[in-house]
Amino acid sequence: MTRRAVVLLSGGLDSATCLAVARRDGFQAHALSVDYGQRHRVELDAARRVASALGAAGHRVVAVDLRALGGSALTSDAIDVPKDREARAIGEGIPSTYVPARNTILLALATGLAETLDADAVFVGVNALDYSGYPDCRPAFLDAFREVARLGTQRGVEGRPTRVEAPLLSATKAQIAALATSLHVPVADTLSCYDPVVPPSAGGRPLHCGRCDACQLRRRGFLEAGLPDPTAYVR
Repeated sequence: MTRRAVVLLSGGLDSATCLAVARRDGFQAHALSVDYGQRHRVELDAARRVASALGAAGHRVVAVDLRALGGSALTSDAIDVPKDREARAIGEGIPSTYVPARNTILLALATGLAETLDADAVFVGVNALDYSGYPDCRPAFLDAFREVARLGTQRGVEGRPTRVEAPLLSATKAQIAALATSLHVPVADTLSCYDPVVPPSAGGRPLHCGRCDACQLRRRGFLEAGLPDPTAYVR
């Protein structure tokens, strides 16, 4: 019997690793990416490459205009992406790259697609250890959303709720880097940067800025894991 799963795929390292985990665990994995007006929209191209490389059964891109709400450095050009922050600062407070209610919206979309596909699980790459201060990356948030899905979906009221899986929730960035490597994730094709630089040459792949929080965490993960980092950084 085919087991289906919906995997939220941003194009970053964590979500790509989640897709690889779902495939490893025997799921027919359907990737879902969301074009929400993010500054780093080129991550959607990375998501397409990763979905193809890891054998996703399908890949959908859904548009939701979160720029209309603003309130984040990722959805407003008037707010700068934090750069060159010390490791201690990255772990304090809620940064300007937090997008209000983003994971609530993304998980709702993934749960809706799971109902359409009669999928048993939704995979999301949230991480509570190395990600800085995002309230919608915490275990308590995921538990609350699971209850929402149980109460508010057909599968839920029929007693077979779609599971929300977060296999990287308690992993360090070093552990994620090691897992991605072991599962043959095409790391060089992923894009984690919040403010990537797109080369002017035709067909040029975006470069990681190397300075935003996401780049620093990614680079540190490979360094601490003792693994080569194939990421192309500006610096």
